[in-house]
This record gives sequence, structure tokens and C-alpha cells, in this order.
Amino acid sequence: MSDVRVHNFAISLDGFATGAGQAPNAPFGHAGERLHEWMFTTRFWYEMGGTRGGSAGADHAFAAMHGSGIGAEIMGAGKFGPPGWQDDPDYKGAWGANPPFHTPVFVLTHRPRPSIEMEGGTTFHFLDAPPAEALDTAREAAGGQDVRLGGGPTVVRDFLAEGLVDHMHVVQVPILLGRGVRLWDGLESLEEAYDIEAVSTPSGVTHLTFTAKRR
Repeated sequence: MSDVRVHNFAISLDGFATGAGQAPNAPFGHAGERLHEWMFTTRFWYEMGGTRGGSAGADHAFAAMHGSGIGAEIMGAGKFGPPGWQDDPDYKGAWGANPPFHTPVFVLTHRPRPSIEMEGGTTFHFLDAPPAEALDTAREAAGGQDVRLGGGPTVVRDFLAEGLVDHMHVVQVPILLGRGVRLWDGLESLEEAYDIEAVSTPSGVTHLTFTAKRR
């Protein structure tokens, strides 16, 4: 069976994966771009933009694991767009005509709408479904490849709580946000279900990898 993977999921020292006050011009609220600055100097980021450059160190190596072997993605409504996007029938996500996913993407929302086919192989499908049911749908679409869980924090937390995540890469960034949406709430003793490794890099972040213990 294909794995469920989380990659490049950045949080602050106090556990927030997004700040307060999300808006169309501030998708991470008052956190701004601070949670992701570690990535912007990597070769992975440059290649995502279709240019050459960037560092090829440990940050790049972790970031580049994001896409290999992925056949579908699941994301929450808050990642697809800012609050209120459901009221705009023409809204097609925050990534332009050619989103960076290139697979079927299943958006979890209480207000489903018809699927949207984009350039580059991305098709957004909208589901009102619990985690296990959404995962079954995504796995079928992935055709034997892995399913990436793209976020946001509420969706990742819900899948973790049901034991549905096989591999998770969390990037702890040395900032304090104080408010927003936290990843770890309600996940007491999560470490008992995972083997955890930590790697710190010169950029100041710590890469935490969680690999599910096989029972």
C-alpha cells in the first residue's frame, strides 16, 4: 500500500504552522514568509521556479524529497485559498494556471464544487470527507504511488490523530509566533508511534523526520 507523506512542513519554535490574520495577500498571516525563508536559498526552490542557482546543502536535500514518487495530494481548504474563497465560484487556487503539484489534488472542504483541471497535470477535486475516506480516494487516484499530505496544520493534525501518516518532515524554524494555528495540539505522546530524527543546518532550522513504527 502506498505511503502518506508530509514534506517541508514548517513550524515555529512554539509550534505554529501559520500565523493569525490570513488574507489573500498574507497566506500565512502575520508570520509572513518567515517560516519558509530557509527554503528560498536552496537549489530546490530555484528549480521550482525554472532557474538555476541556490545551495545544494542539507536544506536542499530535505526540500527536494517533496516530489519523488507522489501520485496525489490531499490539502485542506485553508491551503487552497484564503478565508472566503468558497464564496467565489471562479477561484482556482493560489498558484496560477500551472500549479506546482502535477497530480490529482483533493481539497477537503465542507462546500464541495466541481473539479477544476489546470495546466501541467494538476486537477483539483473537492471533497467533504473524513481523513480515512479522503485517503482511500486519493490512493486510488495515485495509482500505486504515495500520497502527499500538503497541509495546513489542522489537516495534518487530523491525519496524525488517526494514525494515517507514514512519514513526516517538519522544519522547526527559530522564531516565535505566539498566535495562529498550531500543529501539535491534541497529539500527546505522538513520539511513541514514530522514530524521530533531528538534523540542524547552518540556516538555523532543524529538520525533524518522523517515520511510523511498524507494528
